[in-house]
Amino acid sequence: MAPGRFAGYKTTLIMLLPTQQVAIVGGGPGGLTLANLLQQAGLMVRVYERDIDRNARVQGSPLDLHEESGLAALRKAGLMDAFKTHFMPDADHTVIMNPDAEVVFSNSEDKRPGFGDAGFRPEIDRGALRNILLDALHPETVVWNRHLRSMTPQGAGWQLQFEEQDAVYADFVVGADGARSKIRPYLTDSQAFYSGITMIEGLIEDAAEKIPFLYTVLRGGKIMGFGDGINILMGQKEAGAVGFYFSFKADKQWVSTSGLSLNNRNQLLQWFKSRYTGWNPVWQELLEQTALPLIPRPIYCIPPDQTWPAQANLTLMGDAAHVMPPFAGEGVNMAMRDALELAAALTSGTDSSPATAIAAYETSMRSRSAEKALESLQNGERMHSETALDTMTAFFKGTVAIQ
Repeated sequence: MAPGRFAGYKTTLIMLLPTQQVAIVGGGPGGLTLANLLQQAGLMVRVYERDIDRNARVQGSPLDLHEESGLAALRKAGLMDAFKTHFMPDADHTVIMNPDAEVVFSNSEDKRPGFGDAGFRPEIDRGALRNILLDALHPETVVWNRHLRSMTPQGAGWQLQFEEQDAVYADFVVGADGARSKIRPYLTDSQAFYSGITMIEGLIEDAAEKIPFLYTVLRGGKIMGFGDGINILMGQKEAGAVGFYFSFKADKQWVSTSGLSLNNRNQLLQWFKSRYTGWNPVWQELLEQTALPLIPRPIYCIPPDQTWPAQANLTLMGDAAHVMPPFAGEGVNMAMRDALELAAALTSGTDSSPATAIAAYETSMRSRSAEKALESLQNGERMHSETALDTMTAFFKGTVAIQ
């Protein structure tokens, strides 16, 4: 790293935690962003990630980063040039289609915003963002193939026990280990609730060849197909791949009680014909061409009023702290905003102790994440309503505002 790149940071945390051993459990965008920001302050940071290595497949849709959160964190970390090299310039091409596979809205002719313009939310593939963040870290910062089993208080810090590995000690632990966090129960009994919406995720490699019509409409961006309470959402990924989701309201236990095998193509095609009755057969090509198995994604959300007492040596960030539905594009942005605020709280020199700094960070984090979670829940209801096609088309055309 270039000397002086992080000169704006102070090193108060080094004095507050003399042994300077920080463990971040989870190597997603939030955890890796925090590791970068803390390393620039001179701390010894280890990230413990369950993936076997950096080349493990990263699933999911591209990420749109927002000026006040994801982009602000990258800018603070000095990584905007790398981001601009790897972002997907056509990813904000947005198409809305009806069940008949007819285009009812496209912004292809619009003059879309760019860097520095208000409302610009550039998108990047998850794998590309992960590589940018990994490449900026000191060598061997990330310890791969580590599955946390438990933690035990030890002295002023924690002993972390990983499966089939020796225990490690850390003065300060950050849970960045996602919606099924193993660390969250050490802080709170509050649990996320089911939103009422389930998504089934698929991936198609070489999509231009396998789904030529939809790929042509996609044009490097995203397609949202809205029906009567059921959706199909698609997005461009790197290397010519396309990710897609069937999104619908369902009982909490639908994945286990439906009897549908997500690894059986014939069953999936029959399910599609039954659940997506009347939809153009072109949508069926997604199931004919996807890799199997599909991945079930029941959508959960934090209780907006959650709280817990702050601890001096432990905190949460990202989905571990505030998992929320994806319908406002805020999940990764909130995680990276967490990293930005947590690093600032611990290194700014404005608090007298780690406990004070953590309490301030967590109060702010819970407040803003609750607001975004409510927005995401409301958007999810709109997108799965009987009038979703008209409502979302009017919104994207700018003829109505969603409040």
